Amino acid sequence: MTAQALAGALADDVRRRVFAAIVLGGADAPAVVDRTGLPARQVLTAIRRLVDAGLVTGGDGDLRVDADRLREAARTPSAPRPADDPTDRVLRTFVRGETLTGLPAQRGRRRVVLAHLARSFEPGVRYPEREVDEVLRRWCEGGGSDHVTLRRYLIDEQLLARERGVYWRVGG
Repeated sequence: MTAQALAGALADDVRRRVFAAIVLGGADAPAVVDRTGLPARQVLTAIRRLVDAGLVTGGDGDLRVDADRLREAARTPSAPRPADDPTDRVLRTFVRGETLTGLPAQRGRRRVVLAHLARSFEPGVRYPEREVDEVLRRWCEGGGSDHVTLRRYLIDEQLLARERGVYWRVGG
């Protein structure tokens, strides 16, 4: 049993109350019903699920917590969580689907968001200003930024280049 399985088995309020009643000496279903004040049907269902999960052993009249399984769950290391990528965290904060919800004030974070927006433009393709504005307006719909500000930042950060009203993506 893993710690996650243990937490899942005890996530339900009824199962937790039944488990506590068994820990405190409720050796059979009627004793657990008395201690919890729950309907017998809920108690019986919870006992069955706790037995299936391996937290409780024994039959009616001999219910007890499987302490060895609990110790095992406590000693079992959980799977390591993948490191949260800072770039993904920034994008989750400021981008929802195809909408820019806001523009970060911090330059490093703003650059991450702008680099994401710059991918809307194909490298090597030349875009007239109205086309660039159209693409950036779609990002701004329902968000907290305007397309002119985005265009200026994209140029300032050298993610887009501009010459005589024609724009293109810089880099790959």
